Amino acid sequence: MNQDIIERFDLAKYRIREIPDEMNHMDNAYDSFYLDFFRSKAEYINYILDNYDKVTIDNINDYSLDYLSARNMNYYRDILPENYNLSYSNPDYSDERFEMFGPYFSFLSAELMNLPVILQSHIIDDSNSSGSLFETVILLELFLYLYGLFKEGNRPKISEVEEAVFYYAFDYVEEIAENRFVECTFPDEASVAGHIINKADLNDIRYLYLYGDHISDTEIKLSEYLSNLEEDEIIKIAHSFTDGFRRGYDVMGVDFTPKKYVNIRYNIGQERIVREAVKQFAEMGLEAVLSRGISNRIVRKGLIKAGYNSKSPNQQFEYDHRVDDRLFLESRFVKRRLDAAENYYKKYADKLKGFAGPAVIESFGEELFTPVVKDCVEQYSDSQNKLYVELYNGLGEISNKYLPGDSYSFTIIAFPVPDIGDKFDEIFRETLKINTLDNDKYIRIQQSIIDVLDRADKVRVIGMNGNKTDMTVQLRKLESPDKETQFENCTADVNIPLGEVFTSPVLKNTNGVLNVSSAFLNGYSFRNLTLEFSDGMVTDWKCDHEDGEEAAKRYIKENILFNHDTLPIGEFAIGTNTYAYSMAKKYNIIDKLPILIVEKTGPHFAVGDTCYSHAEEHAVYNPDGKEIISRENEISVLRRTEPEKAYFNCHTDITIPYNELGRLYTVSEDGAETDIIIDGRFVLTGTQELNEPLQ
Repeated sequence: MNQDIIERFDLAKYRIREIPDEMNHMDNAYDSFYLDFFRSKAEYINYILDNYDKVTIDNINDYSLDYLSARNMNYYRDILPENYNLSYSNPDYSDERFEMFGPYFSFLSAELMNLPVILQSHIIDDSNSSGSLFETVILLELFLYLYGLFKEGNRPKISEVEEAVFYYAFDYVEEIAENRFVECTFPDEASVAGHIINKADLNDIRYLYLYGDHISDTEIKLSEYLSNLEEDEIIKIAHSFTDGFRRGYDVMGVDFTPKKYVNIRYNIGQERIVREAVKQFAEMGLEAVLSRGISNRIVRKGLIKAGYNSKSPNQQFEYDHRVDDRLFLESRFVKRRLDAAENYYKKYADKLKGFAGPAVIESFGEELFTPVVKDCVEQYSDSQNKLYVELYNGLGEISNKYLPGDSYSFTIIAFPVPDIGDKFDEIFRETLKINTLDNDKYIRIQQSIIDVLDRADKVRVIGMNGNKTDMTVQLRKLESPDKETQFENCTADVNIPLGEVFTSPVLKNTNGVLNVSSAFLNGYSFRNLTLEFSDGMVTDWKCDHEDGEEAAKRYIKENILFNHDTLPIGEFAIGTNTYAYSMAKKYNIIDKLPILIVEKTGPHFAVGDTCYSHAEEHAVYNPDGKEIISRENEISVLRRTEPEKAYFNCHTDITIPYNELGRLYTVSEDGAETDIIIDGRFVLTGTQELNEPLQ
């Protein structure tokens, strides 16, 4: 290990251990809130440092579940919902106590909550000088620096605090970003998850506490449930996942031969599935990459935490800190991070050719959450919005330069968690059935729909039962109908479960109103969501929100438009998985299903990039041999002339469920109409089988 990092770590530990006693002897004139902040945070840090390395995979049997649970509770007690009102991590509380300094104290408090996770890697591999210990050191040094500014009892200038937080991010973004890139892309035998997957006794739930993440009843019950399944059931679940990943390469026409690494992302509690998946991927010649979810806000994009994760101890806490990077989002930071990305992608360019892509196991069933939009949490300024777009567009361009979208594949599958209710076992088994439906049957049925769509000029979608949708979608004209098609016949490969036909529509003359009564998108609940479109671009948006119209608009802009002023329609699709819809209605869980499944339960529109983003030049074919030509639109075509305007690096599917769908029909150039769905039922010849689960 780098000796400098060890020395800095030891020095920071020693200094922080002194703070509680030191503060007891300070002058009474010292502001009590600042006193309490530094004392309480020092005590928290000391608790972590005293406890994080006590429990290892080798001695975990020496500790009781009660001890492990209590220790984990103490790690996250401060931000649990019942304590959050009086937590310095709560922007409202810090704003009330510290006024102009509030955002910085709240940011620091939130960053310190990452210590239990980032220190776990140090237990597994204490030679890792550039990873977890480095992250720990720079965070502890920020705490000590701010303590030094305030400890004399005189408030420093706000500029001093601003600079401290800015340089915490600016000075170390190169190392943090490269470490994160390597962790997510290449195997590491010493990773926490790898250690657990390969060595832990998964029948003893104590292994869950080796992660350092917050462990709730969700992870415990899920692990216990999977441990009771027969081995052949676990093999089947894992196979539906790994086989889909492998077949994705065949569908996309990508050479699988040089691939060596697959990044598996999952939810803590799913380890038994992951262990079998690791084994099956190994039989394909792929080594698993098991990386933790992103915690450090220096490199995290909003609420996205790609990697293994547990259920959040407090979703409001996560939401409150979604734009913490506003504290250091300046042009020089953006340039430094983009330069760093260019450097590490170039550094690992040859090794990167072995990256096969991400294989993701999502979860669903958690309690729905609509966050409180807090006035004290400032949003990005107009200039920061532009920088945000510049940063993530730039990162996308760099990634595609060294890892083109047509050079790797991916797969996503989803399973419920016990939070979904007392029918969890039934829902889990129904989900497995949905994830393993007959591909050949759906290829045939969906081809009937595609044949009609390929002869159409437009598609019109009209809602019912209070749904105000009225959308007209402009399609392309095929030059060689015997060789070309507009819609992809989607089966269970990269996107599981099967059940949709989709295209990238022409934006010009794609107009109307899209409305859904409820939707669960990007982790958040929306009610009566409405988007308006003109020539395929979003022009207005609204939803029901308890804090009023302006809060609703901001909520949508942050979590659907991702701070863009507008987005194009990147995809129009018709979902055909009526089994999934039937399950959702039977168990009343339509609001809890992930987009991955919901998008198959009715027609849907995606705002953002197309499904072929960064891979438009790569020819893709349907099972009938026809090339899918609708791989771009008027925005993504700008990649040839104005690449900075071509992509938005987001894609959100919004689905109209069958019970809100009055009519979906095609319109030919001569005005002739052909119905595909009427009153939520398929009426097109060759599709009537899809109605059987709806009876």
